[in-house]
Amino acid sequence: MDSSASPAAAAATPAAAADRYTYSPRLRWQPQVEEYFAAAYGRDRFARISEALAMVESKHMKGVLWCIRPHALHYDSQPDQSIKEVIVSRKCAESVLRGAQVYIPGVLACSSHVEKGDKVAVSVAIEQPAEDGGWTVDTHYEERKGLYIGQGITAMSRSGIFRVPHGVAVEMTERVYKLPSFNDVLEGEIFLQNLPSVVAARVLDPQPGERILDMCAAPGGKTTAIAILMKDQGEIIALDRSHNKVMDILKLAAEMDLNCIKAYKLDALKSVRKTNDAKYIGEAGSRTDAIVTLAENSEPCINKVDAGITNASEDSSTTSVVHTDNKRPDDKRYVSKADLRKNLRRMRNGPGRNNCSGGRVENSKGFLPNSFDRVLLDAPCSALGLRPRLFAGEETLESLRSHATYQRRMFDQAVKLVRSGGVIVYSTCTINPGENEALVRYALDKYKFLSLGSQHPKIGGPGIVGSFELSTKKYTEEWLTEHESQLVQRFDPSSSLDTIGFFIAKFDVQILASHCATWHYQDPDYLS
Repeated sequence: MDSSASPAAAAATPAAAADRYTYSPRLRWQPQVEEYFAAAYGRDRFARISEALAMVESKHMKGVLWCIRPHALHYDSQPDQSIKEVIVSRKCAESVLRGAQVYIPGVLACSSHVEKGDKVAVSVAIEQPAEDGGWTVDTHYEERKGLYIGQGITAMSRSGIFRVPHGVAVEMTERVYKLPSFNDVLEGEIFLQNLPSVVAARVLDPQPGERILDMCAAPGGKTTAIAILMKDQGEIIALDRSHNKVMDILKLAAEMDLNCIKAYKLDALKSVRKTNDAKYIGEAGSRTDAIVTLAENSEPCINKVDAGITNASEDSSTTSVVHTDNKRPDDKRYVSKADLRKNLRRMRNGPGRNNCSGGRVENSKGFLPNSFDRVLLDAPCSALGLRPRLFAGEETLESLRSHATYQRRMFDQAVKLVRSGGVIVYSTCTINPGENEALVRYALDKYKFLSLGSQHPKIGGPGIVGSFELSTKKYTEEWLTEHESQLVQRFDPSSSLDTIGFFIAKFDVQILASHCATWHYQDPDYLS
């Protein structure tokens, strides 16, 4: 699709505008996934959940609740004039619905003759079924009916929008959701979180002086909440495999003046220190020698590049860039404009997951078994509970199962790291029972010394009972018993709480007389 193409059809007449210029999205799913969720929830309940997922959830803060509902907007136009529009991508629209402006990379198309300062309607182009069975994005006029997310004032002309690579394209003046922005508000004093995330930290019930592990900690909201509950006394180890995300955790902890948080760069799947790296000393019940932070000293990953002022003309094929290297300060080289643009994009968007943005973080080789009092595993997931979500067709049963497999491997690590008598809290932000109830079933069946613990506060509803078998009988999934379902918390987006979809399970690790330090090494999965 030509990104600079205007909408395919003229705008609607004023008589039809009332029906057209609304926000009434319909969430699309793969047929097998829809069958799976309908079996778990029942068709009516799943339809309500799908409808709720496309809306923005209410916002909760201490003493404050914003109940957010879409409201009607009036897209004024003259009888002889069409309404000027800017069409944005789905991801851009989801950000706008949460309070963002429209940035240039998110613009797909724009009406003709749009000038800077024009009032425009903002609509979203969502993936539609394609003839080959896949999905395609189409900016056709009819496909956008009921997908208007607000209106704003253009920050530049149509030609400017498709000429420059970055910047604000439309400053939103009205949105279908009147969502207040908390950007830079009381920085270091407040951190906005979803209600279930706050509940997850409280369910962990951290105590002052304990040693806590947050296995997938970025961006640090739950980590800092745990530190506050501990009165900043004890030690919290926060992990993430991204250098930049670890920097974000450290920055947030510093802003909130929390000193008990130590953040390390480490893949959660490698959280347990291998036996050939260190000898294990002592009993599992004695934490005197078991509590060891195994962080390796690493050099700061800093690449300093000074982009020199160039005299290259706009149409030149190469331009001079001065590259400063500590080891070779006199080194200079010529790079193409394409490389220069790539470097500028990297400076603008960040270096990406595999590169550091400057600043020092410590790497870790992992931690000894039984060395944490409590472990929080807020696992990476399909995120099918996050709102607003305008499309879900990319998920298949196979992709949902791959998420579940990944989470089980992480949970296995958490079990090895928690001490006897400790606690594991597992949480996700998805409605998928395969990543929630099925994980609990796996944990209880594999680790007989684990049991579901009671949760406080208990705000969410019960878990899902039963099992699922695909119509082809090639896939079966076991969920919870009636008793077990009452011990977990499931936050339903369609419930009166109006939260994101979320799941919390709390596991108590039994204290056994025979539960010595060596049981971890006898686990064949650990030795492999």
